[in-house]
Amino acid sequence: MKSLLSSRPVLWFLFLFNLVVAAAAPFVVDGTQGVMTAVGMGVVSLGAGVSLVRDRGGKHASS
Repeated sequence: MKSLLSSRPVLWFLFLFNLVVAAAAPFVVDGTQGVMTAVGMGVVSLGAGVSLVRDRGGKHASS
């Protein structure tokens, strides 16, 4: 499961999908629930983005 979640296509999907949901959630869902959904999805998106940057940096350093 870890190898699947750390693959680049999955990380890109997680990053972009969660970023879009985080941006749209406050407009679609009212009140605190929309804000908390945006925060949660934003955290997942940031985690995937950090993993993408970290992987990119590691590949250039080893080449």
